[in-house]
Amino acid sequence: MNTKERKAKLWRKVLLYTLAVVLLLTAGSGFLFRSEIKTVNSIKKVDNYGFYTMEYAGDYGFDEFLTVGASNDEELIAFVTRKLLKGLPITVTAPVLSCTTFNAVTPGGEFIFGRNFDMGYSPAILIHTKPDNGYESISMVNLAFLGYTNDYLPDQFFDKFLALAAPYVPLDGINEKGLAVGILLLPDTPPTRQETGKININSTTAIRMLLDKAATVDEAIAMLKEYDMHDSANSCFHYQITDAAGNSAIIEYVNNEMQVLKPDNRYQVCTNFFQTPGEKYNFGVGQERYNIVMNGLKEKDGVITPEYGMNLLKAARMIDEPDEKTGIIYNTQWSAVYNNNQKCVDLAIGKNYDKIYHYSVGK
Repeated sequence: MNTKERKAKLWRKVLLYTLAVVLLLTAGSGFLFRSEIKTVNSIKKVDNYGFYTMEYAGDYGFDEFLTVGASNDEELIAFVTRKLLKGLPITVTAPVLSCTTFNAVTPGGEFIFGRNFDMGYSPAILIHTKPDNGYESISMVNLAFLGYTNDYLPDQFFDKFLALAAPYVPLDGINEKGLAVGILLLPDTPPTRQETGKININSTTAIRMLLDKAATVDEAIAMLKEYDMHDSANSCFHYQITDAAGNSAIIEYVNNEMQVLKPDNRYQVCTNFFQTPGEKYNFGVGQERYNIVMNGLKEKDGVITPEYGMNLLKAARMIDEPDEKTGIIYNTQWSAVYNNNQKCVDLAIGKNYDKIYHYSVGK
């Protein structure tokens, strides 16, 4: 860590301590910041790899956000800083990532959605949200996006306040209706910048919108069409969305035009290359991971147990894979198998497939 980074970290600590004292004093009066204090106090460390859980108390103002939107990370940061962090400065970054998703059906007729999140070391938090005007959900957030690192984690009370912004940066999750969604990078591609006069939305807030507001894949598609997509972090992304009826769709933006890809059979796989037919088809990376999962699903005709699904994610995991362009050493940070019907998830953290954590919406 260089001198500039050390000074920035020290300044952030000073601001956090100041804010925390103000919150505590005000909360002691019994009329302000009670939800924030309750949320911060709910953060628990679950795994020494750097995995936490959080119960988000109260509303986080997302309905207001949907009326104003954000066309870039700076506008999102400004909104979150004002609405949730009481002026505490924050940096939201979206590092380069590689991921895998798929959907399938179990022998008992339930639908599942699998997801690997791959990048350099990333502490993570599973957040449980119950917005005033939306669906209850659980979702996974990479804490590195909020400025946390392996030597700066939300372990102490004063270091937990930045996590209040977590509802605005989910990467995958499931809601009470069984809709599940995950985001994946499309490398070496200009970010989507739609300019049609609609309210702007960016990558992670699109996921939050779908988790809070959509019950089905078709509802999710219709919602996305109502906003102008502006990708985060000067990167390009696509999405896989599934629901409790077994529907699935991959959403891509090609030359700023939204494309909807639905499967020909009961399963679908997505990694980090374009699947839209045409000039960009197969552009990107992750074809090997795609083939591992697709071949595993074909072998079973898309009918698999959740345990088999986790094994597919294990087979497609990334282990110390270097990126020559960025210098990042990729590893799978978490593997998740969501059950769309039971509204739950099985999680393996840091490639430890011998220890599975289980969480459900509403529990």
